Amino acid sequence: MKNSTVRSRQFDGLSVAVFCALLAGCNVGPRYLPPAITAPPAFKESPTQFKESGGWTVAQPQDAALRGKWWEIYNEPELNALEDQLNIDNQNIRQAFENFMEARALVREARSQYFPTVGVGGSYTRSRSSSNVGSAAGSGTTSGKQSQVFSIPGVVSWEPDLWDKVRNTVRASQYQAQLSAADLENERLTEQASLAEYFFEIRGQDALQKILDDTVEADKKALEIAKTRYDTGVDDQISLVEAQTTLESAQSAAINIGIARAQYEHAIAMLVGKPAPTFTIPVEPTTSAPPAIPVGVPSQLLERRPDIAAAERNMAAANAQIGVAYAAYYPALTLSATGGMESSALKNLLDWPSRFWSVGPSISETVYDGGLRRATVNQYIATYNANVAAYRQSVLTAFQQVEDALAEVRILSQQIRQQQEALDSSQTFLRLEMGRYKNGIDPYIDVVIAQTTLLANQQSLTTLQVQEMAASVQLIEALGGGWDRSQLPAPHQVTEKPSKAETAIQH
Repeated sequence: MKNSTVRSRQFDGLSVAVFCALLAGCNVGPRYLPPAITAPPAFKESPTQFKESGGWTVAQPQDAALRGKWWEIYNEPELNALEDQLNIDNQNIRQAFENFMEARALVREARSQYFPTVGVGGSYTRSRSSSNVGSAAGSGTTSGKQSQVFSIPGVVSWEPDLWDKVRNTVRASQYQAQLSAADLENERLTEQASLAEYFFEIRGQDALQKILDDTVEADKKALEIAKTRYDTGVDDQISLVEAQTTLESAQSAAINIGIARAQYEHAIAMLVGKPAPTFTIPVEPTTSAPPAIPVGVPSQLLERRPDIAAAERNMAAANAQIGVAYAAYYPALTLSATGGMESSALKNLLDWPSRFWSVGPSISETVYDGGLRRATVNQYIATYNANVAAYRQSVLTAFQQVEDALAEVRILSQQIRQQQEALDSSQTFLRLEMGRYKNGIDPYIDVVIAQTTLLANQQSLTTLQVQEMAASVQLIEALGGGWDRSQLPAPHQVTEKPSKAETAIQH
């Protein structure tokens, strides 16, 4: 009697536990806490740390931070139009957007497990028993009998989420969808930055083209002078040949510039979703200094970079998967019910006596699996730890990229000032040397040296200016562009069905 009472109490306790689990669920997975990252107080390579260097400076605290359309900071209307077109027609962005839509659909797939599964159907069966099977006495069974059954069954099945297996699966899907959203923004930023760099490269190529065209015109005039001096016997033939060689070299270099420009133009056409043969960017030989860029502090970088947000969401998803793996240790409860209409005659199928039904719960537990569940848990724990390392590496990479870009822009600004002084000196050198040649003091080879020096300095200055603009774009990209973590969709947002406006973005 005592044992019976104990068993009864145990059963009652189990019933209460199951009932509580049905109401609230039991989260058997680990609680997610993102790893702490200690950011340095300031960027080492920021121009504010080099007061004596001058040149390029960062934006002051009162200046507006980088916003969504960060490229507008360059005040280039043509670039603005291209960037807007890229956001609509770029195929890599479109692909990333569709990947995000797929991830959102997977969230709704996971949520479907919260609800019962309901199925209906219809069947017809005609059968005949064997005539060679004997009938037991009094059983009423006749061998060789034919029969038919019409049936319209309905089935309802539901597995309560007792151990948060479904909830953790949904969480993992939501975090993966957020990761996909961050990947979309990272892809968008990458394409936008590439377009801006190519745009400034084209402007630089146009500036180099103008330099070489001007050099060709100057060399033509120098050739005319050399020819006149040769024809009048003032100078010898070698000076004429040297002038001719200098002109032809400049003409050859001027032709070669077109290769790089064409390639950058074709690359921009691909970025904006246009066939290269139908796309053209007007020639505009200009170069400019980069604008002041608000850099902020390193701790803000953790909130501004979409790749860091993606790495963090990947950790959260892996943590939720650990909970899913732990849930396999616990029993699964299934509540099911079947009912419908069944009759051997079609005309009686919908009659009330034709009804049938059954209802009842079932519970199952894996007793032995050869270590499968333990291995699965260890697998997801290792995946989580690997994602933690990837997250920390993403942060370190972000700091490195910002420091690299800051150093490049700062040092290039100093080099440009020095190169401008060299260019001014080479212009004076050519002017003085041409005067000495005309006066018969120096041979023409000295003029060639001066011309070559001037052209090299002009090309170097333009190349440095283009590099500086490209480095400023890379700095903005390293800072996360105009994006920040607040723009990442919340879990409930990625769970909802996409609106028509969202779907129309890429169609």
